[in-house]
Amino acid sequence: MSSVGIIGSGLGGLAAAATLAARGHKVTVLEKNDWLGGKAAELNEEGFRFDMGPTILTMPRVLERVFSEAGRDMADYLDLRRLDPQWRCFYDDGTVLDLKGDKGAAARAIGALSPEDAAGFERFMAVANRLSDVSDRFFFWRSVEDLRDTMNLKQNMSLATLSDVMALRMHRTVAGQIKKDIRDPRVVQMLEHFIQYVGSSPLASPAVLCGIAQMQMGEGVWYPIGGTRAVPTALTRLGEELGVDYRTGVDVSSIEVENGRAMAVIADGERMVFDKVVSNMDSVRTYRELIGGKAWRDFGHAKREAACSGVVLYLGLDRAYDHLAHHNFVFSRDPKEEFRAIYDEGRPAPDPTAYIAAPARTEAGVAPEGGEALYVLVHTPHLRPGHDWSKMLPEYRRTILDKLGRAAGMGDIEERIVFERTLTPQDIHDRYKVLDGAIYGLVSHGRMNGAFKPGNRSRQVRDLYLAGGSAHPGPGMPMALMSGWIAADSLHQDATSNVAAE
Repeated sequence: MSSVGIIGSGLGGLAAAATLAARGHKVTVLEKNDWLGGKAAELNEEGFRFDMGPTILTMPRVLERVFSEAGRDMADYLDLRRLDPQWRCFYDDGTVLDLKGDKGAAARAIGALSPEDAAGFERFMAVANRLSDVSDRFFFWRSVEDLRDTMNLKQNMSLATLSDVMALRMHRTVAGQIKKDIRDPRVVQMLEHFIQYVGSSPLASPAVLCGIAQMQMGEGVWYPIGGTRAVPTALTRLGEELGVDYRTGVDVSSIEVENGRAMAVIADGERMVFDKVVSNMDSVRTYRELIGGKAWRDFGHAKREAACSGVVLYLGLDRAYDHLAHHNFVFSRDPKEEFRAIYDEGRPAPDPTAYIAAPARTEAGVAPEGGEALYVLVHTPHLRPGHDWSKMLPEYRRTILDKLGRAAGMGDIEERIVFERTLTPQDIHDRYKVLDGAIYGLVSHGRMNGAFKPGNRSRQVRDLYLAGGSAHPGPGMPMALMSGWIAADSLHQDATSNVAAE
């Protein structure tokens, strides 16, 4: 089989490594940081433990597929707990709304707030279910870059195919689809926030992404004991058992391309020859910084804008807030104002939505007894010229804490903080080699093409494959993991077909 070099050990890179090793390839993972797992890192200080990056795990079947490649049972590596409610939502008017894990219970909770929207929610979820099904059949589990990769309309045109195309609702945005069925602005705001998994505005993202709601509601929200950091730890253990060579502290500076083919990787002055290369680094920065030349010009001609970034506060409290759930959203007063500021004007929202993870609800060991380890994320624009977060952070921290006090019953939070660290868009940019500090890769805007990301099998460079949140099928834990599996599967198909041809 092939020798494969994988650049970056984010979730996509780790999933690709384990899948390829399970299929018999010789795999070397090159990671610039001194830990494996990319954004799924951990902060552990003064008795508090925080997941530094992703905190919400959905679609565990993607992880199960990676472990099954090696004939392993995921339950032997991870202890997953299903959460209910999935989210708790706080609003400026004092409303508190739980998104229940069961669709019927969720509809009843919504109906208690807005009677007409109970049936509207059920109609919306029926649409989300159809969109999720179409995505599973045409979009997931294979390298896709544009509509022609999903279905061959000339060869497969039928009433069923036409029905699937119509189901994609290409004439609508996420916001438009939700508002077709839901009237209460608070329920609308809750459902619109499914699109925040991909760091984009519901006002500009294609309606097909409403399928995310079914992927969560149908398959649940899960917490791995040990935090989401347990996922890369489990994948690394699996890879080690399969013979993957992990190398940390190795900074890749270029991919050597000859006659249109990836030949080698240059890292810290050393030339490492591989049959094939997988880049788990941001796709734009891979082409621009590691390859350049014609491949970058061909790739970069398409408009590829970074998704949003964010400010994260890691807050260790001496006393817990018992009214919080594991996952919470504290919503902005005006979502249009919020999305306009972040995505159109490129400035922090004056009254933002704050996401709070309070994992002590599920795992007491994340904080000292009686305390709390809060992860507070507020989305911001990706880095723009003139953004200096060393100067912007103090004021925006105040904005965030004021929001929590005003809308989430946390008015005394400053008095409870005994430990604090922060992560800004500039920190994210420097730490993870992402595009302009983006958390979620590339933005998903555009009714026709917003759901598409660069394909996992490079069209510009032979024997180069892409994994991670800025490659197909996009950001979020399950999608990043799936991207790694697809990159590995595409590589394996090419390697075995080449062997057969010889």
